[in-house]
Amino acid sequence: MNLRCTYRFLFILLMLQSLILSGQEDFTQNIRGKVVDMGSGYGLPNANIIVLNSEPSIGASADVNGLFLLENVPVGRQSLQVSYTGYQTVVLSDLYVSTGKELVLRIELKELIETMVEVEIVAEYRKDKPINPMAIVSARSFSVEETNKYAGSYGDPARMAANFAGVASSRDNRNDIAIRGNSPIGLQYRLNGVEITNPNHFAAQGTTGGPITMLNTNLLANSDFFTGAFPASYGNALSGVFDLKLRNGNADRYEFWGQLGWNGLEFGLEGPFSKKSSATYLAAYRYSITDILEKMGVQLEESARYQDLSFNLNFPTIKAGVFSLFGMGGSSGIKNLDSDKEIEDWTFATHGEDLKSKSVLFSLGFSHHYYFNSTTSLQSRISAVGSRVETQIDTFSIANETPFIKNGENSSEMIYGFSTQLSKKFNAASTFDVGLSWDLYDVDYEDSLYMKQAYKQQTNIKTQFSLFSAFAQWKYEFSNTFSTYVGLHYQYFTLNGSQLPEPRLGLQWKVNARQSISFGAGLQSQTQARLMYFVQTPLPDDKYALTNKQMDFSKSLQFVLGYDYLITEFFRLKAETYYQHLYDIPVKQSIPQYSILNEGAEFFLERMDSLVNRGTGTNYGLELTLEKFMSRNYYFLLTASLFQSKYKGYDGMERSTSFNNNYVLNAVGAYELPFGKRKNRALILGLRMTLAGGKPYVPFDQEATVEEGQVVYDWEDAYVPRHQDYFRTSFRVGIRRNERKFNTTFLFDLQYRANYTYIFMYRIDVVTGKIIQDYQMGWYPNATVRFQF
Repeated sequence: MNLRCTYRFLFILLMLQSLILSGQEDFTQNIRGKVVDMGSGYGLPNANIIVLNSEPSIGASADVNGLFLLENVPVGRQSLQVSYTGYQTVVLSDLYVSTGKELVLRIELKELIETMVEVEIVAEYRKDKPINPMAIVSARSFSVEETNKYAGSYGDPARMAANFAGVASSRDNRNDIAIRGNSPIGLQYRLNGVEITNPNHFAAQGTTGGPITMLNTNLLANSDFFTGAFPASYGNALSGVFDLKLRNGNADRYEFWGQLGWNGLEFGLEGPFSKKSSATYLAAYRYSITDILEKMGVQLEESARYQDLSFNLNFPTIKAGVFSLFGMGGSSGIKNLDSDKEIEDWTFATHGEDLKSKSVLFSLGFSHHYYFNSTTSLQSRISAVGSRVETQIDTFSIANETPFIKNGENSSEMIYGFSTQLSKKFNAASTFDVGLSWDLYDVDYEDSLYMKQAYKQQTNIKTQFSLFSAFAQWKYEFSNTFSTYVGLHYQYFTLNGSQLPEPRLGLQWKVNARQSISFGAGLQSQTQARLMYFVQTPLPDDKYALTNKQMDFSKSLQFVLGYDYLITEFFRLKAETYYQHLYDIPVKQSIPQYSILNEGAEFFLERMDSLVNRGTGTNYGLELTLEKFMSRNYYFLLTASLFQSKYKGYDGMERSTSFNNNYVLNAVGAYELPFGKRKNRALILGLRMTLAGGKPYVPFDQEATVEEGQVVYDWEDAYVPRHQDYFRTSFRVGIRRNERKFNTTFLFDLQYRANYTYIFMYRIDVVTGKIIQDYQMGWYPNATVRFQF
């Protein structure tokens, strides 16, 4: 029995189960949530909420805190209209209501600058608009439903975002994403305001991606994704920001779910701590599907194990504000042992290799949000984020079967953080934020590599240092059609005294109710991957020098011009053009073609020493998006990104970066066909396609590699050759079924990779100098089963 047979059996079993006839009763569910002011987040009492086209009419008014409850709403796609005096009325279209779980919403209304007597301004609640009110350009929000509904996304926010304009996947077996030609290292993840270096299983120090995400989308609320020119509240990032939010548990009833799929076997629960309190809990645990399959007798080439836990505890009070305790943590490990295989099955023809690697990550945060009044609030957080990576590679040969330690790593980081932000809404037109943060890094890096008959340590340090940052930002709306944004971010790095003030600017003009033009500009900076500061340079007396310790921030100056046209309430066209100048980029004199801009898409970070901030980079391009939001049972998203990504190394010559695909085309969509006497089931058919230009790469010198016994790259031809253009398609078929007390969802994805060289980097046998292909083109299945009650 193999992995594909298991998926086929699971697919047939769930398809038959989903066709069992249900009862004759009508199926309903509750919709609850909170209506708040977009600028301050304060609840709007007596806001009106109605279910459109309901018979009989279903509606409710919010209580003094802005909370509302709509009872007995029929399952399926529903639309809501929300109104409040002095605010823009909005319509939320095609919300999915299921029996297994109450639909919980947070609805933000925008206060009108100019109130027109007896005229009601009604707008579609734009699902793509960012939650952060300070964001004007290169930003969009996404929901849990979006993360799960795109074929081939595997419930991973990063893989979902790869469908957006300006974003490209770096490799299929990892979720690193390159934004506008930038390295994935330039991306920042935040969870409830706490920065997480790399929220993925099997992660490596200094990278932002991995094969399997540790983020559990079942716990996420609507969140923001930024691709450039972001507000001043975000710092220490060059390319983009994932600003992820955890939702609160249901405050009125207990709910449970189970799920089996790509991300593992999962169980979750949520509800109130007691009926007398509004405090809630939300938690989920996952365990690796590969380990489960192995225990079932399925033979896999690699043994991979992982598990993770995520939670959010929410404690609202009457007078003291809202307290939250949240976190996530996980561990992962993989073994690929040639010593357990026959000689003909070894990774390399000349020798065997045993790989053992494991990693651990956790993030724990405590926050307090206090409202002094309806216009002024203070939000503070303390946090601890820790990670550890252990890797060992042993080699052996036919002549000598005793394993020999070739290289290894044992590195860890602890980050203790504090942040606070004061927000003030002066009036309908003016909003001001000011904040500061401090992070203390406690790091321990150690590795070894056997080269030229001796062990070499690239890092061996245990130390502490800090990053301090502060920001202020102000948004002013001159009218309902024209708004401005100005901000300033500052950060100071205690390790070497690097510091920089970073101005930000944004403008937006709403030409009419359906069209707008936006402009954004800003200076951003980022510290280097922390371990890179401690890469050692060997000295003649067998000592080492830290030649990277004085590296300054990498810096980016970016300009973005955008046009947004809401063709109808469900169709939108968006275009953005941008120019980005990168400077003070670390490069290397002895390898003048090298730039750190090309790092970040591998399972490791190349430990280069003697780096200096003399490199530059340039990214510019055009992005187009045509999107149809879910209506009439279907949706689609078409994106096109045309761009150039160039850099200059120490020699000053301009070359393509390793992320310069030149173009990326995406198409994703799905159709839901309701069926059954009560329309309580739906057949889901989905499709995703990606076509991208080939990535430039550095070829290797075969003769020098054999002679040196290690991979030797041909830097004279760096990033001149390209891999072939890349094509990938994913098909999805699924069944969604609602019963009186529960609902089930079954999704089956089939993905075809047409060109492995774009995604999977080769391995090289240093004895023969030949390329070893670890992965193959072909079809790759994935099934997900979800049960809620």
